[in-house]
Amino acid sequence: MDRWDDLNAAVASVRNQTLPPQEIIVVIDGNQALFERAIREIASVKVVLNIKTPGLSGGRMTGAELATEPILVFLDDDAFAEPDWLEHLMAAYRDERVLGVGGRAEPLWRSPRPHWFPDEFTWVVGCTFKGMPVDEGGKVQRVIGANMSVRADVLKRSGGFDSRLGRRDGKTGKLFGAGEETEFCIRASRLHPNRVWIYCEHARVHHVVSKQRTTWRYFVRRCWLEGATKALLTKMIGARDGLEAERRYTLTLVGSMLSQIAAGNPIRAATMFVGLTITAAAYARGKLGSRVLRCLTISLSCFLIAI
Repeated sequence: MDRWDDLNAAVASVRNQTLPPQEIIVVIDGNQALFERAIREIASVKVVLNIKTPGLSGGRMTGAELATEPILVFLDDDAFAEPDWLEHLMAAYRDERVLGVGGRAEPLWRSPRPHWFPDEFTWVVGCTFKGMPVDEGGKVQRVIGANMSVRADVLKRSGGFDSRLGRRDGKTGKLFGAGEETEFCIRASRLHPNRVWIYCEHARVHHVVSKQRTTWRYFVRRCWLEGATKALLTKMIGARDGLEAERRYTLTLVGSMLSQIAAGNPIRAATMFVGLTITAAAYARGKLGSRVLRCLTISLSCFLIAI
């Protein structure tokens, strides 16, 4: 309910597109009061409850199965799209080889952005980040979930999103990670080896970053969850595909750290080092099962911040 205004802004931004959508579906996940209010107050949209596994994957699949159009577009409830967003996304589908298209997610800071927060780590808050691996022609391994689209038949044939890699485990409710988009994109690419995922820079949304997501504690926790998710992902699909983008990103990150140091900004360089170390340690723990790694990385992060 705290995000009611954001939800309405998201719906309004979709309604006001230069290329009007054929249908808008709002999926409410586990909040009866919000569902009832949305039914009453959000006009001209289909409002439904998530009938699948609680969490993002279940919500998306609930909406996808109700949709009737050949292209499905997903937008987070705390993001709003620029007016030509759909027009840019749909243009890429003229190429039959395209499985799906993702756009740029710009952070919309609701409180002052921390001085230590580097552009290379805006993935922590669900946004497009500096150094994101993009090949010639906009080809990418996966797209960001806050601003993504896919052919409906590709989603169906590929089996949809896997809730085991979502933020919330459906059985225990435990917060875990956010790897469902990555796993789905890789799975779809394997089933369609001659087709591609595309990143469209001009298809932009603005993704709200709440005050709670600007703390050092959240940063550390999110990096740890990312590494743990990657460990599970590589167990499911193998390290070659599961870490392909991460290898390229890591090389970019090292260059960025050196650049920040040379520019006299050691705090952001230290943040990148800590973020990379925590993520790598969580990945190693997930693969090796060592509890010691987490203690060491948390201690290291506290030490660097103290410096």
